[in-house]
Amino acid sequence: MFGATLTLRTIGLTILLLACGGLSGLLAKALHLPMPFMLGSLASSGLAIAFFQHGALRDYRFPMRFRTLCIGLIGVMIGTQVKPELLDVAGDMLLTLAMLAVFVMLAHGGNYLIYRRLGGFDRATAYYSGTPGGLMESLVMGERAGADPAQLTVQQFLRIILVVTLVPAALSLWVGHPVGSAAGFGGSAAEPVTPLALVLIVIAAAAGLALGQVIRLPAAQITGPLLLSGALTATGLVDLHLPFWLIAGAQVVVGVSLGMRFSGISLAMLRRALGLSVTSVLFMLLLGAGFATVLAHVTGVPFLLLMISYSPGGVTEMSVVALSLAANPALVSLHHVVRILFTVGFMSLAERHVNLSEG
Repeated sequence: MFGATLTLRTIGLTILLLACGGLSGLLAKALHLPMPFMLGSLASSGLAIAFFQHGALRDYRFPMRFRTLCIGLIGVMIGTQVKPELLDVAGDMLLTLAMLAVFVMLAHGGNYLIYRRLGGFDRATAYYSGTPGGLMESLVMGERAGADPAQLTVQQFLRIILVVTLVPAALSLWVGHPVGSAAGFGGSAAEPVTPLALVLIVIAAAAGLALGQVIRLPAAQITGPLLLSGALTATGLVDLHLPFWLIAGAQVVVGVSLGMRFSGISLAMLRRALGLSVTSVLFMLLLGAGFATVLAHVTGVPFLLLMISYSPGGVTEMSVVALSLAANPALVSLHHVVRILFTVGFMSLAERHVNLSEG
């Protein structure tokens, strides 16, 4: 179904990891933790890798086509949040989107100093480890520039994992109760999801994934389905609600796949990388909070929405956070796509005009 390379062993391990992730999510929910299904499954798969990467999980790779399909479903869900009211804040969004360019330059410059001065990284590794977005582009361009691939990979994935972990926890303190499904978010769980609705969601996800790849959208796995379902929703052709189990299940898949990224990383490297990444992420979150505070005052856009929009996590992960808070996930996704575009654009300029090699 997801490719001829999937063996029975891979399918079995994937089912087991997802089951453990789901149970961990339920436990995290019972403990009233923020974003329980994503963070619970991330923790369980991270622990599984730590203990079994040289045993049962040796050579295991999470089926990325399955992850892509789930991300596409999230994109469809976010697209259904596109409402005519978005036009009411379009003028304010132009300013908040434009200021992302300034945020990207300041965040990248500060991160470069952190990895260069505190981490002792070479220029190329420090530069591409510090990018506040464009994970895959950073890895490809960084290796081309001579960056250390192991250091670069762990720093980029830790950025996303730490943001996904810290932002919901911080926002829980801000709003006074846990965010995410532990806060009672359940979409329209009381309304049954008809088979026809599920079929439409899957069709929209598949068509959106194809669209995103054809026109080469940034973060195409989520932006393609988002744009397609958003257009359908805006025209009134479809009216799909958000079933809780679908959002929770997608969180489990994303969380497990993120936790599996620790495969092949030694504990010594992880300990050193974690300290640097925490410093970098806290710097970017404080910088983002500053931008969100000023822009909220100037534009009247809620601070909560802007804080999520200026948090340098992955598009999919931050969009799920926005969904759980009902914080206009379509606008949040738009900001993160623009952040990635700015980051990749600046990286492309540096690749052409800046010598990052030592000596």
